Amino acid sequence: MSEQSKHTALYTQHEAHGASFTDFGGWQMPLKYRSELEEHHTVRKAAGLFDLSHMGEVLVTGPQAAEFLNYALVSNLAVMAVGKAKYSLICTAEGGVIDDLITYRLAEDSFLVVPNASNAPVVAEALRIRANSFDVAVEDQSEATSLIAVQGPTAEAVLLDLARPEDGALIRELKYYASVELELAGLPVLLARTGYTGEDGFEIFIGSNVAVRLWDAALRAGDAHGLLPCGLAARDSLRLEAGMPLYGHELGLDTNPFEAGLGPVVSTKKADDFVGRAVLEPLKAVEPARRLVGLRAVGRRSARAGYDVVVDGVPVGTVTSGLPSPTLGYPVALAYVDAAHAAIGTEVQVDLRGRPEPFTVIPTPFYKREKPAGPAQ
Repeated sequence: MSEQSKHTALYTQHEAHGASFTDFGGWQMPLKYRSELEEHHTVRKAAGLFDLSHMGEVLVTGPQAAEFLNYALVSNLAVMAVGKAKYSLICTAEGGVIDDLITYRLAEDSFLVVPNASNAPVVAEALRIRANSFDVAVEDQSEATSLIAVQGPTAEAVLLDLARPEDGALIRELKYYASVELELAGLPVLLARTGYTGEDGFEIFIGSNVAVRLWDAALRAGDAHGLLPCGLAARDSLRLEAGMPLYGHELGLDTNPFEAGLGPVVSTKKADDFVGRAVLEPLKAVEPARRLVGLRAVGRRSARAGYDVVVDGVPVGTVTSGLPSPTLGYPVALAYVDAAHAAIGTEVQVDLRGRPEPFTVIPTPFYKREKPAGPAQ
């Protein structure tokens, strides 16, 4: 199978539900099943079911696993408790971002690193190279692992209907950025309370050989809770409203964590050396020359990735992502702009194909859900 035609284990399920497909990181992924607006609103109001099996899964095990990840990634993974997860970055020696990823601590000497789809082979290889002087094993389990997400206000109810009654408390009490091993639809899974939509929700790691059974069971269980299958179009609009970066847009080899607003992810307090530390540590003490900011349109026209941000006709930045926000009802965008124009309330223009349109710098996330009083906060 060529790099341009990879299919997840759920491809035939997507076909059966009438999905429109798009290439994403070399994978044929469902773009949408019906109106992307309907799918977006479904996740905000009920629940959406996503196939994320194009993402990578790299298992790191061994007596020096924690020490190794502290060297390979910019964050302090060694202090993370078993059952917890942490958002982090893997950077080059020059401080550029190879990928943003989530790492789950499965046991004292076992971690699951989850990179983005197009970067999964690159991250797996980088980890293998960096592991040379550590007593660890790095195993790319991406092909054997599928990843299914249930996201939205009714996601917990859907999961409870899939779980054994005796596991209900484990799901209800599972905190944000934590994981637990249990059974769903009678199948062993790693269940994490993580996601990319700004809503409460879960991500489910399961063997690719049984992923179809879980997908179908989730659709059946979700009928009573308003769940619908959703594609990458809704996932992108949801993540943008939530102000979450997308690799290749807000992050890349030409960006460093501080200009992306991810400075807190970089742990310079840990004693361990890490790849990129010599470049990144001095940057922590200085103002970035440019910053990633949120923009709100004054009018109705949307900015798109690659459009210039200008002030008095002079380019001061570039839009990285933009669209009309389905939830908020006005266009929003993320953009890198010169630090002098990055303050909240700054008025700029975006060059929309030769026509400058007014935008205002506003805080992110653009959308933030009302969190319940329970443990998922």
